[in-house]
Amino acid sequence: MNKIKIGIIGGAGYTAGELLRLLINHPQSEIVFVNSESNAGNPLTQVHEGLYGETDMRFTDRAPLDAIDCLFLCSGHGASSEFWKTRHRPDNLKVIDLSQDFRDESEGYIYGLPELSRDRIKATGLLANPGCFATAIQLALLPLAKAGLLTEDIHVTGITGSTGAGVKPAATTHFSWRDNNMSVYKAFEHQHLLEINRSLRKLQGDSLGEIDFLPMRGDFPRGIFVTAYTRCGLSADEATKLYSEFYAGAPFVHLTDKPLDLKQVVNTNKCLLWIEKHGDKLLVLSAIDNLLKGASGQAVENMNLMFGLDETTGLRLKPSAF
Repeated sequence: MNKIKIGIIGGAGYTAGELLRLLINHPQSEIVFVNSESNAGNPLTQVHEGLYGETDMRFTDRAPLDAIDCLFLCSGHGASSEFWKTRHRPDNLKVIDLSQDFRDESEGYIYGLPELSRDRIKATGLLANPGCFATAIQLALLPLAKAGLLTEDIHVTGITGSTGAGVKPAATTHFSWRDNNMSVYKAFEHQHLLEINRSLRKLQGDSLGEIDFLPMRGDFPRGIFVTAYTRCGLSADEATKLYSEFYAGAPFVHLTDKPLDLKQVVNTNKCLLWIEKHGDKLLVLSAIDNLLKGASGQAVENMNLMFGLDETTGLRLKPSAF
């Protein structure tokens, strides 16, 4: 097949940088433009220094939508809605939006969690890429929801790396504050709870228990580590069988045979899961790279599905390990 011609809006952020690193090495992609109004004319390497030797492309302030097959929107939340107010989408253009603007499936968008909606993703031209915490938490809970077992309260703690806050410096992201430090933020009110609850209710229905979510800032740059537990009648072996069957066709979700750690997933598009039973409580650990499976890697995974490619194309990545 012909290579997929790609445009990127909001090309200066962390997610765009990861997207570029993936797409430059993707065998079926050709990047046509990378839009950043604040960096127009500058080399990509001036912002994304890891691309030295990979590309001599420059940022542009233009967005020729008629020249591409697939558009990635990587700007901040709210920017995608504004973008389409002044532009017309060509009929054959497929859109993958990494913001939260259309995760409620408004305006014809499909929520793009492959493990939940693979067939719908293959058929759509408008895709809303899931959030990072939302991805890690849903993958920890979807099999239980499908079995109707999330009737009790679900207690979730998630620790995220500093890149989850975006590239713009803030009081809680600079080194002297973040290093050797941890903190809770948006307790019980994180915006990703909206999409998590929507997805789980599709499977569990109105009997879904309340999700008590404590997000935390970690003193590391990338990765998300989630612990989720709830009362459940399954044994550890029964739960492991349930999860194995649910994710049998998911190339990036794997159950480990011993407790996992974060470095196993950093720099990969994987989600690793571990299950334990303690009394009447079932504990599920979930770990992803927030910039890959939690953002840009999943966006490429969705692009592969939308264009009829193998889901793993361009995503067989080397874990950092150390």
